Amino acid sequence: MGNESSKLTSYFLLILLIVIWGVSWPIYKNGVNFMPPLLFAGARAFIGGFILLIFALKIRYLLKFKENWRFYCISAVLNMVLYLGIQTIGIIYLPGGLFSVIVYFQPVLLGIMAWYFLGEEMTILKIIGLILGFIGIVFVSIDGLIVHVSAIGVTLALATALVWASGVIYVKKNKTRVHPFWMVVMQLVIGGSTLLVSGLVTENVHDIVWNVELISSIIWGAIAGMSIAQVIYFKLMNEGEASKVGAFTFIVPILSVIVSAIFLKESITFNLFLGMLLVGVSIYLVNRPPKKLSIY
Repeated sequence: MGNESSKLTSYFLLILLIVIWGVSWPIYKNGVNFMPPLLFAGARAFIGGFILLIFALKIRYLLKFKENWRFYCISAVLNMVLYLGIQTIGIIYLPGGLFSVIVYFQPVLLGIMAWYFLGEEMTILKIIGLILGFIGIVFVSIDGLIVHVSAIGVTLALATALVWASGVIYVKKNKTRVHPFWMVVMQLVIGGSTLLVSGLVTENVHDIVWNVELISSIIWGAIAGMSIAQVIYFKLMNEGEASKVGAFTFIVPILSVIVSAIFLKESITFNLFLGMLLVGVSIYLVNRPPKKLSIY
């Protein structure tokens, strides 16, 4: 019974995470129109980290900053400074939905890296599933890929995917050395403050246009996109197989497209339907109990 309850909780958290991320891409794409990218990314991360810090103070004895500062700093660089920084600059060059689709090559990279660095089992079916998932995401965005190709945007999106996968592997590999909640808190605080300082040095604060859209984007990003989503994501990653959790995140860009179809009156095409079908098959194959077809 306890195991079933734990599974239900994990699925609920996965659904919540997918919904938060799915609606976040268009929100961030809109918010960065009113604030320079590094300042925008830093504000979301730092405020989100500060919110979590208030709760983390109850377990401050687990921080052990002198012993663990290297882990906190490396995690902050990978998961915040590089990931958020590259991502926020990249969505300037591509439509938000298209950029998110390319970023979601990450589950494929994550599955390979989890096998190589963490020793997670890799089967033929899992490899096929991850590849089908990404093909499905390509179908979802096929029209945008044809019309909106930007070499800089595509490069930044792929770099975002690589940094994201590397950051997840690093946190999961060190989960027994550092308290997982403090890892999330410190990467947000350290990474957010680094991005803010970088933005203050390299960007013009006078370019900020304070309005309801920007403020609401920052509030959403700090509370839902950073605080809640980061805690859920790394909790799921630390408790389960990285490749399996990663496969479910293929749903995020599909949700982004559906949200755009509903609120921006964009049409739901055959390519979207086919992409959703492939992602469904992908999730099934990656999560299917392994038989004797293991390659490792």
